[in-house]
Order: sequence, then C-alpha cells, then structure tokens
Amino acid sequence: MSKTSKIENRGGVIIIVLVALLAVMKVVNSKLEEKIARANYKHVSYSSWYNAKSIKQIMKENQRDYLESLRGTGLVAEEKLEQLDFRIEMTDDLIKKYEEEKTEILLGSNNIPRAGWSQDLDGEMGKIIGLRTWEEIGLSTRSLVSQIEIGILFLQISILFGVLGLIINENRRLQEAFTAFMIGVAFIGLGVCFYGYYSTL
Repeated sequence: MSKTSKIENRGGVIIIVLVALLAVMKVVNSKLEEKIARANYKHVSYSSWYNAKSIKQIMKENQRDYLESLRGTGLVAEEKLEQLDFRIEMTDDLIKKYEEEKTEILLGSNNIPRAGWSQDLDGEMGKIIGLRTWEEIGLSTRSLVSQIEIGILFLQISILFGVLGLIINENRRLQEAFTAFMIGVAFIGLGVCFYGYYSTL
C-alpha cells in the first residue's frame, strides 16, 4: 500500500470519527436548547406569579392604610374599634404573608430557611426553584450553547479540510497538510466545546 493510500485511509477514518462527534454535539446542543426554552417558560411563569403576589400585596396595603386612616378620623364608634383593629391586624398578616411568598418565589425554597417556606407548589412545600435561579439557568445554558455552536463550526471546517485532503490525492504533501489541518481544527473545536461545558459547571 502506498503512502498516499495510507493517508487517505487514515483521513477517511478520522472523518468518520469527526462526523460521529459532530452528530453527538448537535444532539447535545438540541437538548440544551430545549433546556433554554424550559427555563424561559419557567422564568415568564414565575415572573407572572411574582407580579400577581405584588399586586395582591399592594391592594392589601391600600386597604390597611384606608382602615388606619378611618380609625384615625374618630368617626368609628367605640364598640366597632376592636373589630376594626382586628381587620387591620388581619390585613397586616396578609401583607407579611405575600411578602414571604414573593421572597420564596424570587429566591427559591433552597435559598431561604425552612421556617420561611410559605408558598406551596402543587400542594408541596419547599419545591420552589426561584425566579432568579431560572434566569441564571437560562443565561448559563445560552452561553454554553454559543460555545458548542462555535465548536460545531470548527468540527465542520475540520471535516471540510479532511474531504479536501481526500480529493487532492495527486499531491501527497498537500494531502498531509490538509489532514494535519483537519486534526488541528478538530481539536480546537472539541476544546471549545469542552471548555464551554466545564466553565458552566
């Protein structure tokens, strides 16, 4: 077997390996894009949930302020003051409850003391992931996808070099150069992918 044939055979095997790696990277990238979509959905959902609690809290604060101002006018009969104070106290408790729920929705159950859990999720306590956590998941995963896409681009370029090396079979030196380019660019592509993955851990 001539040296040129050996280079072609070796180049062909490397191309097959690179195509397999490229397919794997594309599958990984697809899974990560699904993760981004889920994180975005959860972020929007938690934002709406947080805003709903904020609106309820503001309404209760306005109600409390009105009741307190009503008490301060002296227009309420003496026998009704105890009932009015009870309503003010109940409203205050609801305001505090909404504030606690907002904190848990924002930060997540794992980031606050167990005693501070006040919001259930599907009937279970301590299951809130947190608005900020979903945002961080989305941002870090987007960064990883960008890295992997750059790595995929390098792998595609390396395969192109490999194919050119197979086509140019009259010039052994050029074949060797394209094969070397293929291997070098493939290592860069894989390095970019792995660096992006490990930097997000």
